[in-house]
Formats: sequence, C-alpha cells, structure tokens
Amino acid sequence: MTLSADFTVSRGERFELDLAVRADAGETVALLGPNGAGKSTALRALAGLLWVGSGSIALDGALLDGAGVRVLPEQRPAGVVFQDYLLFPHLTVLENVAFGPRARRVERRAARARARGWLDRMGLLDYARVKPRDLSGGQAQRVALARALATEPRLLLLDEPLAALDAATRITVRSELRRHLTAYSGTCVLVSHEPLDAMVLADRLLVLEEGRVVQQGTPAEIAERPRTDYIASLVGLNLYRGTATTGSIELATGGRLVAAEPCDGDVFAAFPPNTVSLHRERPEGSPRNTWRVRVDSLEQHGSTTRVHAHGAPDVLADITPAAVAALELTVGTRVWAELKATEIRTYPA
Repeated sequence: MTLSADFTVSRGERFELDLAVRADAGETVALLGPNGAGKSTALRALAGLLWVGSGSIALDGALLDGAGVRVLPEQRPAGVVFQDYLLFPHLTVLENVAFGPRARRVERRAARARARGWLDRMGLLDYARVKPRDLSGGQAQRVALARALATEPRLLLLDEPLAALDAATRITVRSELRRHLTAYSGTCVLVSHEPLDAMVLADRLLVLEEGRVVQQGTPAEIAERPRTDYIASLVGLNLYRGTATTGSIELATGGRLVAAEPCDGDVFAAFPPNTVSLHRERPEGSPRNTWRVRVDSLEQHGSTTRVHAHGAPDVLADITPAAVAALELTVGTRVWAELKATEIRTYPA
C-alpha cells in the first residue's frame, strides 16, 4: 500500500497549499506546522472533503483525485479521526464503531462483531453500551480510532488526535496511540501543531509553513538540523543562517560567530540556549564568541529562566533563577553573552 499525492488546493485568493507526500504501508507521516500552515486543508483533501485544484492523489496506484477523477469521501478506502472525534451522541459506543462497516454495506451482525473486536483491542469492550457523553476524553479518542479502523481502511487520517485531551491524559493516550499505529498495516497521515506528539507518533515529519513543505525527514533529522526559525523554536535551538569562511560565520541578521568545526559557504549555525552564559562584565580570556545584548524578556521554563536578548545576533539563553538574581536581570538590562565555539553545530544551508 502506497500513498502518492502531489497537489495544490486554493483557499480563497490569499492561500494556496502546495503539497507532495508519499508514504508506504505501515508508515506514519505527520504534517507539522503552525496554525494556518495548511495542515488540515491537506488532510481534508486526502479525505476527499476538498477537491484538488491541480495535481493528483493516488492510493495503491488507484487514482482518487485528479485528471478528471473525483472519488467521493464515502467511497475512499480511508478512515478519519477528527479533532473533536465527532462521535454520534445518540448511539452507544458499539453502534458508533459499527456505523462505518454498516455504511459500507457490511451485514448488521458482522458489523457489530467487528466493532466488538475493535473495542476489545482498545480495552473498551465493557463500555459497549455506554453513550459518548459518559466517556472520558481518552476513552472517546479510542472509540473514534476504533470507529475509523473498523472500516479496515488502507489510509488512516488523524486530525490533531490528542488536541482535545488534558495534559495528564495526553501522555497515556499518546503512548497507546503509538502502539496502535505501530500495529496498523496501512498508511497513516496525521496532523499536529504539537512537536512532541508528531515526533513520538510519526516515522517521518513534513513541516509545513504558509502552505509549503519547508523541511522533511525523520524526527531525529528534523531535531538535529532545523532549517527555519519555526522548527528551531519547536526543538529549542538558537538558529542562524550565514556565510562561513574557515569557521568564521557572518550572519545574515547581523553579527558574527566562530565555530570550532571547519565550515565554508552558506551554512546554518545552531546551539541550545543552555550553552549561552550571561555576564555583567565582559568575560576575561577573550572567548571566541562574546557580544553585547539587551534583555527583552524573561520566561520561566521549568527550573530555568529563558532570557530573550536583543543584539547582533539576538539570542536565547537558559539560566538559573539564582543567576537571574545575581545578575539583577530585568527587561532592558545590558549584559554580555558568551558562547564557546565548540557548542556551535554547523551544516549546509
């Protein structure tokens, strides 16, 4: 089973999605990006809820959309789990899960038997006669997934599958969902704006910004070598683009960094905020990377404080609350930023 899609979809006059994605059987691909990037538009097009403007969508070599072919949503071998699950409130859990097979003309008794099987796999067989209003968020998510899988789809589409859950439930359900996706033999495409969800659930990520794929790869590849400010912020890195000459990097946004590893040409330079130290006075010993900055904001991040500082270049620094007090940092305070050359990772732009 293979999904092969290369298409455009216009949303009014101001937005166009241009997406190319290929996924194999047993593979989960996540579309990750900020709100308005086109993620849900892509999912709706794959489901047949939006027609493509140009290009095509094919599954297992069969055309679903494009070249004059338009397969209706209910005729596509696809199962969809929507963000709010959209369970039928007047039906029991068993009837909700059996609805998909029944809609595909499976005999009533066989549809109910299939639904019981999926509820058993999800650990929800005891809730077969319960109405959706009596389910927890995690239980509702599993029922929605069972309903989608009960149709035996070759393509599974998940739209922000964990967004409706509270933080505590999300951790457990994320782990359960990963287990189900690992066992799923078809192709799965999920949409998320939460990097942790995407990186845990997906085998491969496509990062969308303003309707375009700006980077794709495995979660480890994306985290290791971000290529846009959005991705860098997701994985918690300072990221700059510049031109390097034997390790000295002139940054496009102003300023200069010196890296320990040799590099030349157009490069990205990245380093974590916790590798940056701040000082009231210029550090002694002539460190290779020191520059003057002004504190723009301070945010608490767990046991550390993230300092947003303006300079050439702007920089994020994670320091302890004790260091904030010792430096007497407030918005507008001017300090020196210091970074070891060995902490900078470079790669081709």
